[in-house]
Amino acid sequence: MARSVFYYHLKRLRNGDKYAQEKESIRLIFHEHKGRYGYRRVTAEMRNRGFVINHKTVQRLMGGMGLKSRIRQVRYRSYKGDVGVTAPNIIDRDFSADAPNRKWATDVTQINIGAVKLYLSPILDMFNGEIISYNISTSPNLEQVYDMLDKAFARFDNLDGLILHSDQGWQYQHFGYRQRLAKHHITQSMSRKGNCLDNAMAENFFGIMKSELLYAETFESAEAFMKALDEYIDYYNNKRIKSRLKGKSPVQYRTLSLRQ
Repeated sequence: MARSVFYYHLKRLRNGDKYAQEKESIRLIFHEHKGRYGYRRVTAEMRNRGFVINHKTVQRLMGGMGLKSRIRQVRYRSYKGDVGVTAPNIIDRDFSADAPNRKWATDVTQINIGAVKLYLSPILDMFNGEIISYNISTSPNLEQVYDMLDKAFARFDNLDGLILHSDQGWQYQHFGYRQRLAKHHITQSMSRKGNCLDNAMAENFFGIMKSELLYAETFESAEAFMKALDEYIDYYNNKRIKSRLKGKSPVQYRTLSLRQ
């Protein structure tokens, strides 16, 4: 028996708590991710770190330690009627994709920091939930959407065959938006009017971000939030694991898929 293993078991016997090491790891993971992980992600991360433990055990231990993540959602609605041309619902709630850059989703959400209203406009890849690009602005205008698109287009040489899905917001009906998609051979898809479930992947990201960042911390200014958002999206893409991605972060999952 290794010396470290011997003293580990000796310590557990003295303390009378056979889950002492597991509890410490749970506590470290929970606070490392600023309370953003529920018991399922904590379980996945513990397994990444070499623990063999059941998710029900993690749930019970977290409950005993008072560690619980929070979920809350608020939605900004950009629909203003038919102000341009709408597109058919090609995605039709089929959010699965077998490779990166096959299906993207976009939307806009409102964020209130004191008396200031901010608007976040991201693009995410349905393949792995990765945030491809984003813009945050004090006004939900066309320039915001154009900047988001330009940042996304700059990352890839060829997007032929990509489907970009949104709701029927006025920005996405506009000629300039549709022209930019056509220039890159991107097919436009839109949710049915007033049906947020048709764009569930974007809605899910907004809910997660607000629960884990906006409502979990206190921001003294809009600038402070925007700085924290930059850090959060980097964390979300590169470190935050997802159960549907086999316990990997979006970037890790994409990188592994490209090697296969």
